[in-house]
Amino acid sequence: MNKKTKKLGGSQTKFAYALLAPSLILLVLLIGYPLVYNIVISFQDVPLNPNMPSEFIGFKNFIDVFTDSSFYSSVLVTFLFTIIVTVISTVLGLLLSVFLNRKFVGKKLVNSIIILSYVVPSVCLIFTWRYMFNNIYGIINYVVVDMLHLTDQAPLWFDQPVSAFILVALFAIWKFFPYAYISFTAILQSMDNTLYEAADIDGATNWEKFKAITYPAIKPTLVTVVSLRTIWVFYIYTEVYLLTKQVDVLGVYLYDMAFATHDFGKAAAISIILFVFIFAFIMLLRKKVLKVEED
Repeated sequence: MNKKTKKLGGSQTKFAYALLAPSLILLVLLIGYPLVYNIVISFQDVPLNPNMPSEFIGFKNFIDVFTDSSFYSSVLVTFLFTIIVTVISTVLGLLLSVFLNRKFVGKKLVNSIIILSYVVPSVCLIFTWRYMFNNIYGIINYVVVDMLHLTDQAPLWFDQPVSAFILVALFAIWKFFPYAYISFTAILQSMDNTLYEAADIDGATNWEKFKAITYPAIKPTLVTVVSLRTIWVFYIYTEVYLLTKQVDVLGVYLYDMAFATHDFGKAAAISIILFVFIFAFIMLLRKKVLKVEED
């Protein structure tokens, strides 16, 4: 019987691997090969002409990156942008999910409105924002200048570094907070309401109920949301590049290095450095959270 079971289990395992093989091969081709090739060219001087051979230059690309002041400026902007967007979008999604975790008329409509910015294509939202803040015919300038008379001249919102940074951050928060809202709402709706009823009987405040019941339940989801949002915002490119040229995040810096200056080796080195940064941060975050849970 045991031999039959082992034989059957072995055949099922082989069959499972056979079913997974096409997907695994596709992953290797689409992710594995570009990753290895990226590492290889980070140690090379890659000519613009693909017919010319690349020259091995060792760690020169990495040295050039770490001696480039623009790189550090871009890192600072990216870290600041990532922290602001990740924290505010996560907190906003959590607050809304907790506040709306009840039955009321029009709840489906409210949920639809909240997730609207997340499901609409980014390009549509980006050009809507650019239209709204246009210095000639934008509705924001119409309100600021013509209605409220706060200034005599229409501000060039996306042409000034500070205002452009604030607007891009607000756009990213508005675009991405529904992900946190959906994630937390799914957990809250699966929780047993009797826990809150028992807390009400004991006279617990809303904050005490959140600390004792809600937070422990959403903690694993919170770590996942923060981790994923940090990765996505850290590598953000499309939203920033299409909105303004004044916010030099690492995604834009990397794009310009590869396709504006055509320094592919240095661009590959930058991407590897970014991967190491974000991987170390995520591992540290998860380690800290697991340590707190164990304590």
